[in-house]
Amino acid sequence: MDALEKVVRAREILRDVTPLKSDCGRICGRACCGQDENGKGGMLLFPGEEALYQNNADFTVLRDESVIPDGAIVTCSGRCDRNERPLSCRFFPLRPTAGGKAVMDRRASWVCPLYEAGKAGLSPGFVSAAGEAALVLAESEEHVRFLTALRERILYETREEMLWGTEK
Repeated sequence: MDALEKVVRAREILRDVTPLKSDCGRICGRACCGQDENGKGGMLLFPGEEALYQNNADFTVLRDESVIPDGAIVTCSGRCDRNERPLSCRFFPLRPTAGGKAVMDRRASWVCPLYEAGKAGLSPGFVSAAGEAALVLAESEEHVRFLTALRERILYETREEMLWGTEK
């Protein structure tokens, strides 16, 4: 399977599960869905995933090289068809690792009230599906490189926050 096929399979696994039984976007005002007042934000697209948004007017794809060269993020209006959501949205507030696990995403601590409770505060079905989807991605060398680079980026941001007291 190529990178896009892995993304499609992982998205399928996460299609019908959510972090909570209710719409968690109501808790945070859909903070992860769009850009902030400074035009920053959006959800990272996984390798190959950009192809799924080529002709979709509900989403805006923007270049973002914060993790990998030729990387991209996607934004939306804050409401979208669940079947169209990018993989990053489907995992959040978890993130897959290069080792095939799903862990709490440190970036969620800046925008997601669910972060504090950890995995124990999330739906068990969601946590299980996220782990299964992470294993699928870990089978792809391209995704392993992406997830390794993402981890390094998050560690860098965390060090900067600790050193300089910056807030996201």
